[in-house]
Amino acid sequence: MSKQYLQQNALLSWYAASKRDLPWRHTKDPWSILLSEILLQQTQVSRGIGYWHRLTARFPTPQSMAAAEVDEVLHLWQGAGYYSRARRLHALAQTVCLPSSEGGYDGQMPTTAEELRTLPGVGPYTAAAVASIAFGEPVACVDGNIRRVMARQTVQTNPSLKQVEAWAASNLYVEDAGDWNQAMMELGATTCTPRQPKCEVCSVASSCKGREEAHRYPEPKKIKRKRLDLTCALNIDSLGRPHLVQREMKGILAGMWGPPMGEQLDVEGLEYIGEVKHVLSHRDLFVKVWRGSCDVGTEPSSVAISSLDAKILSLVNE
Repeated sequence: MSKQYLQQNALLSWYAASKRDLPWRHTKDPWSILLSEILLQQTQVSRGIGYWHRLTARFPTPQSMAAAEVDEVLHLWQGAGYYSRARRLHALAQTVCLPSSEGGYDGQMPTTAEELRTLPGVGPYTAAAVASIAFGEPVACVDGNIRRVMARQTVQTNPSLKQVEAWAASNLYVEDAGDWNQAMMELGATTCTPRQPKCEVCSVASSCKGREEAHRYPEPKKIKRKRLDLTCALNIDSLGRPHLVQREMKGILAGMWGPPMGEQLDVEGLEYIGEVKHVLSHRDLFVKVWRGSCDVGTEPSSVAISSLDAKILSLVNE
């Protein structure tokens, strides 16, 4: 028995005994698994569970989402952030439900990573995850967790995507690629963590060349942050309802509802009530909010509101 196989066995045994009890791990339904993967791209697991339950309850199949308006998907998604994911998910469902003669899949989820990558918003990682977990395709996943495990196992400070892909493919346990990929990601998420790796309890520590200096691998990526200054006109009617507009289907808050906001917004005659700061992955938003009145507003709970707009609306109560 090779040393590599012993390491695979150790990791799979650890995963079987220690994996987190997550709801999408109790199904092989590709649609439900896809929802979890898209949610977890930029949403913490603890928060993603609630969103996953709401989405699967309302949209148990691609057909149910394809038949809905994108506004309803955005409404269920509100608070999860990165709303482009919700818009692409809606487009994905519609694509799946198209006839094959029109470039769709006749309502059936594609079964291979290659086919899954043709869907809106599905990249190499998501395609490999769904194909391996739902259908058992022997294809390796590569995400940030696996890149970190690879960097420490091989003592590389800045491995390229191709290097990580080659390493992941060479170590793939093809007999159960779904569990293997999940075990690798679970290792990076719970043990081989960025700041406080638990090397003393790691199931594959014996093969890890970087365990003595784990913090060196890989080098943290430098993120260039940008500042964006905006102005918001928060007009309120006599019942306390704000005037809300739906934003264009492009930009950072595309399709979401909120008070008029922009870099060059006329707020003459309005009262300044404060500034809201909102942090995104690569930029910091600073929104100066001005208050006025309007004839008829919109009930915020009836439309999809971003977390930024929720902060802006809370200034009224303050």
